[in-house]
Amino acid sequence: QVQLVESGGGLVQAGGSLRMSCAASGRTFSTYAMGWFRQAPGKEREFVAAISMWSIGSTRYADSVKGRFTISRDNAKNTVNLQMNSLKPEDTAVYYCAAQDPAIAGLTTTPRTFKYWGQGTQVTVSS
Repeated sequence: QVQLVESGGGLVQAGGSLRMSCAASGRTFSTYAMGWFRQAPGKEREFVAAISMWSIGSTRYADSVKGRFTISRDNAKNTVNLQMNSLKPEDTAVYYCAAQDPAIAGLTTTPRTFKYWGQGTQVTVSS
């Protein structure tokens, strides 16, 4: 079992930056690939970024955030981070941290393949 708690969301102007963190409980954090998703009002939850088990691991990004967002993890601290630069109003959403089901190989982008979820944190980008 993994418990996830996000922090770092907030209100920022377009073009600004935010850094979000996700703290995980449990000794097995390093065995999970991790991801960030977001959900805007009236829309489905969508993939943002994912990182494999290792601290210097492979990553995947949604096309909409590629080049602006960076995902990273620190297995010694049980944290996964999302650095968000050049923010746009369309980035406004509730952002969720999630741990991929370890039974699934590879690095996935589908919400149903993630087993544990945080409670979410609001990011609002004003124009």
